[in-house]
Amino acid sequence: MLRLLALASLFLFGVMHAHAEEARQATLYKNPQCSCCEGYANYLRKNGFAVEVKPTNDLTLISRKAGVPEDFQGCHTMFIDGYVIDGHVPVNTINKLLRERPDIAGVTLPGMPMGSPGMTGTKTGPFTIYAISKDGRFPTVFATE
Repeated sequence: MLRLLALASLFLFGVMHAHAEEARQATLYKNPQCSCCEGYANYLRKNGFAVEVKPTNDLTLISRKAGVPEDFQGCHTMFIDGYVIDGHVPVNTINKLLRERPDIAGVTLPGMPMGSPGMTGTKTGPFTIYAISKDGRFPTVFATE
């Protein structure tokens, strides 16, 4: 019986350890006064991401350097696995991006849509998430949620 308990403990430790290693590392840049960005970071953490939050007053510059057109910028800018994710992009779309690995710079959900992850309010319609090209072309629709 002790052997069985020991094996079960080792198995559970291994599963928990492997799960912890699988967390995707993300760096999220946000305006120091913005609280919804903290809500978004917590949403991602609850969905298996390891998020480092970095307050900055240079958010527009960071987004622009990442290739996000001004009219398509979101509330914060995050980098994960070589992609930029701008705004309150739902985790399903992030997972799709990381699974499919398209040849784009990243994705964006412009503005601060009510009811999006980290935002208060009720979602009133589908969110349109745009693909940001590497060559500066006009963003195209990547997903609708």
